[in-house]
Amino acid sequence: MKKSDFFYDLPENLIAQTPVEPRNSSRMLVLDRKSGEIEHRNFYNLFDYLKAGDCLVLNDTRVLPARIFGTRTDTGAVVEFVLLRQRENLVWECIAGPGKKARVGHSFTFSDKLKAEVIEVLEDGNRILRFSVEGEFYSVLDEVGQMPLPPYITEKLEDKERYQTVYSRELGSAAAPTAGLHFTEEMLGELKDKGINIAYVTLHVGLGTFRPVKSEEITDHKMHVEHYSVTKEAADLINKTKKMGGRVISVGTTSCRTLESVASLYGDIRECSGDTGIFIYPPYEFKCIDGLITNFHLPESTLIMLVSAFAGYEITMNAYKTAVEEKYRFFSFGDAMLIL
Repeated sequence: MKKSDFFYDLPENLIAQTPVEPRNSSRMLVLDRKSGEIEHRNFYNLFDYLKAGDCLVLNDTRVLPARIFGTRTDTGAVVEFVLLRQRENLVWECIAGPGKKARVGHSFTFSDKLKAEVIEVLEDGNRILRFSVEGEFYSVLDEVGQMPLPPYITEKLEDKERYQTVYSRELGSAAAPTAGLHFTEEMLGELKDKGINIAYVTLHVGLGTFRPVKSEEITDHKMHVEHYSVTKEAADLINKTKKMGGRVISVGTTSCRTLESVASLYGDIRECSGDTGIFIYPPYEFKCIDGLITNFHLPESTLIMLVSAFAGYEITMNAYKTAVEEKYRFFSFGDAMLIL
């Protein structure tokens, strides 16, 4: 398939700039992937579509305040860095801008507690920084860092926690698993009370999730790599759900990519961790998930390709056309879609 097959027209005013309150009051387009039938509901209506014995799989990664500004010690030039991946203790791979002001050997000061030196420049232009810190690294980062919001969000986020899920706990992401932003703690409790199983996996979301597909032939696209882990508790719960005839419903494309990566490797879900660069696009035979909760994704992105693989290309593109006509809110702080 071609990249252009996944284009759709989106008016700029439908790109959500701020989250709704409360979280679960967002709208929810419900899509039947067999018939293509569409319903328009709210996220708090999710209960109507789940049955006791179903299992929701949530990504419990927590977003780092990974956007930091450093002053070069020799010239005073200010460079923006975004932390991407931890290579080893206090050594991180980062995006730097402007990159020409961050070369090997250049030192930067971020605060009186946090400093760093560029120790390597990678082929793709990313920088490897070695930090020095007074105190605990993540505590200091929380003091000086900002949330690395996607470029299409231009309004300032007043509360950093609104770019975190209420169940986030494993620090390491450069972007939020946004499908999970719709859940409240009360809603999670009510789901458990109704017999819905909840399993947590971890995939640390990289900024590659926003990287555009540049090649017209989608098979030529080089997918970004992200780190995931699955606990024994989560694996047992997912496998038990399957065995008992329940549905495994992935909350977000990141949970989906984790489950499909593991199932592709081992034939089932098991305790494991590793890196995945799985690229899911039509046609693809899903090996684990039976349902998907997701937001509305950018035109020509790998994420809309994944959704099209699950729901079917024509059904997905029609759902997006309908969402635009019905003025749903799009992207990270936007509305949800439930596909069953």
